[in-house]
Amino acid sequence: MNTAICMENYKKHLLNIIDLSEEQWTKIEHVLVEKHVKKNEFILVPGEYTEDYFFVESGVIRSYTIDENGKEHVLQFGTENWIVSDRNSAFCKQQSKFYIQAIEDSTVILLNEKLNNLISGLNPNYLVAQNKLIQNHVRSLQDRINLLLGASAKTRYLEFMRLYPNQLSRIPQWMIASYLGITPESLSRVRKEIAHG
Repeated sequence: MNTAICMENYKKHLLNIIDLSEEQWTKIEHVLVEKHVKKNEFILVPGEYTEDYFFVESGVIRSYTIDENGKEHVLQFGTENWIVSDRNSAFCKQQSKFYIQAIEDSTVILLNEKLNNLISGLNPNYLVAQNKLIQNHVRSLQDRINLLLGASAKTRYLEFMRLYPNQLSRIPQWMIASYLGITPESLSRVRKEIAHG
């Protein structure tokens, strides 16, 4: 239990989706668990089980897989106020399929079903808000799959810039290329084309 830690981003996140009194927030804050992860440290690796998913209070984390040829494929970056998870483990009680790793020193807040039950007990609107967030996440995943299947490298990169504004300096270029499904060389060409555009 943590009672005197700074969770301002998570508090703002909750207040953006539901109404909470200071008394209700205090009840939530007392059961929240935050985890500090160093740069390159893993939060989760394939084969592990976790009931948690991760709200990024500060820093940058990524989720990725490694294919049978040893190549990494980045699925998601999580910066402040993003949620990153391996739903196979957190929601389906299966072994994790993904690596979740800190790109820089980061702090995440552990979210889980027990916490959801507490918050929804304090404010029933929380479940409705959570459902909207999940639907937005699914829509984003569909858009991402569509881009990977049919969009040009330039279009993918422009969408990345829209999705992660002000994060380009925090994420290594080779990771961005992996996320876009292109080579680092292709990414370099796209960036030059946009710069001279």
